[in-house]
Amino acid sequence: MRQYDVTSREEWQAASRAFRAKEKAMTRALDALAAERRRLPWTPVEGDYRFDGPDGSLSLPDLFEGRRQLILYHHMLKPADPDPCAGCGMFTDTVGRTDHIRQRDTVIALVSTAPIDEIVAFKQRMEWTLPWYSGTEAFNRDMDVSGGFGLNVFIRDADRIYRTYFTTGRGVEMLGTTWSFLDLTPFGRQESWEDSPEGTPQTAPYHWWRLHDEYPAG
Repeated sequence: MRQYDVTSREEWQAASRAFRAKEKAMTRALDALAAERRRLPWTPVEGDYRFDGPDGSLSLPDLFEGRRQLILYHHMLKPADPDPCAGCGMFTDTVGRTDHIRQRDTVIALVSTAPIDEIVAFKQRMEWTLPWYSGTEAFNRDMDVSGGFGLNVFIRDADRIYRTYFTTGRGVEMLGTTWSFLDLTPFGRQESWEDSPEGTPQTAPYHWWRLHDEYPAG
């Protein structure tokens, strides 16, 4: 059994305060990193990529569902996959409800190379509600995902789509909350305390928060 320290309540509180100061410093550092991420350059997405959904064929713009920003996770489910990736499963389990993210003009979706009927069956088995589409290996390769998983962020500006951010590996481990996902996007959380480029839409902190069943329909 591991060794551990036992101390008085006062000494425990002092140690906790000292450690919490380091955590707060890390939070401020992550805020600064997110501000830098919002200033990364964009690159246009070229090509007419097609995807299959439960209701038919879609284009990349269709995946935005009318919103400005798209967070797209490249899930490793393959055609006739005998052993679906447990890591991708853990990631998707962690996402949970996305009602709050959608209120910030952002949608999260999954894409895999498995055919759509296999995606629908696996999605039902896992009881997931995220939009999930069948895409191509070519799309994955063009988005820097080759033989593995990854996460891309896109934004629509008029009739153009731009790629703004990409991560893979342990870059997805800290994701799961509404805030962590919004921090990946060019608009961020869209709250007035954030250090964001001029013209970024913002509202007062907490002003837009609701219980998930209290948001206006659509």
